[in-house]
Amino acid sequence: MSLTRAFHASARAMGKKKSNTPSENWLLLPTPPSTTPIVDTHTHLASTFESYRQRYKQAKHETVFDFLRGFYAGRNVESIIDVWCEAPVRKLWREFADSAINAEDRKSKWDGIEYWFVMATKQNTTPMKSKPRCPPPSLLNQHALISLHSIEAMSHPRCVGWGEMGLDYHYDLSPRDVQRSVFRRQLKHAIRLGKPLTIHTREADDDTEAILKEEVPKDHPIHIHCFTDSPGFASNLLAHFPNLYIGITGVITYASNLSTSQVVQNLISSSSQLRILLETDAPYMIPANLYSSLPSTLDGESLKSRKLPICHSAMIPWVAEFVANVANQEEWTAERVMTTARENAKRVYRI
Repeated sequence: MSLTRAFHASARAMGKKKSNTPSENWLLLPTPPSTTPIVDTHTHLASTFESYRQRYKQAKHETVFDFLRGFYAGRNVESIIDVWCEAPVRKLWREFADSAINAEDRKSKWDGIEYWFVMATKQNTTPMKSKPRCPPPSLLNQHALISLHSIEAMSHPRCVGWGEMGLDYHYDLSPRDVQRSVFRRQLKHAIRLGKPLTIHTREADDDTEAILKEEVPKDHPIHIHCFTDSPGFASNLLAHFPNLYIGITGVITYASNLSTSQVVQNLISSSSQLRILLETDAPYMIPANLYSSLPSTLDGESLKSRKLPICHSAMIPWVAEFVANVANQEEWTAERVMTTARENAKRVYRI
């Protein structure tokens, strides 16, 4: 079954339920706080499109390319780094990647957006503690499969890194010793191939820091994705790895998260360099400050207490606006934050 037909079938099934989802026109977004070119260094495009098709049974956009043209038009989305960390890896990655090899295809299919990707697996995703429909393959076979997929993907011209990978002690869906073992294995593969690292870490500060320092050369490019852990942990990593950058998503705007803002403040106060990357982690992490920019009504519809169903790359400027406000210095505007993050993305991923 094709990607579009599969999403149509999923959307029809979802359509039987009463939805409180606001009109998809809300996803078009108001004028952004910055028109600087957007580089989204971490998005899950297939999952974002799938979520969109599921939430809107009569969605206007039938393909990923229609979705991009529809919601990113005029938003100056320059580049996206798509993240494939599903286990086992979905074969769809090659369809996406191959469609972006030629400049002509990127113009006609991707509306001029530079599509890049990284691939690996998060060790906390398998084996699940919940009961799957089918028995999962053995850990050895499963991680061998992931490594084979990832190594194959590394030779693709649109592949710019290995990730996301790392440790997650919040959910603990895999035994911690297995997480650590596979994390080391993937780091070795990535370093041998000279690929930048996209790291997922949550509530695993000590082990993540120790493993990175033991396995990774000091000058290797590293992206700590969606940082939410302690500012001290961030400081330790930034001090040791000169080419390490902190990934900032919409989670920085949440009242429940103060750590990420503190990391930004520490960077501003201790150095003239803002070593951050901007990302969405779409379809998750809608910036909370976006809602204050939305109109009270749209096409006669009030958003009221409802939330937007998905995040997407055109929301990056609101993350940059929040970072600028956290910096609390006149020279740090949303434009400067986005420009700096864009330059940092070029350093890490060479795009």
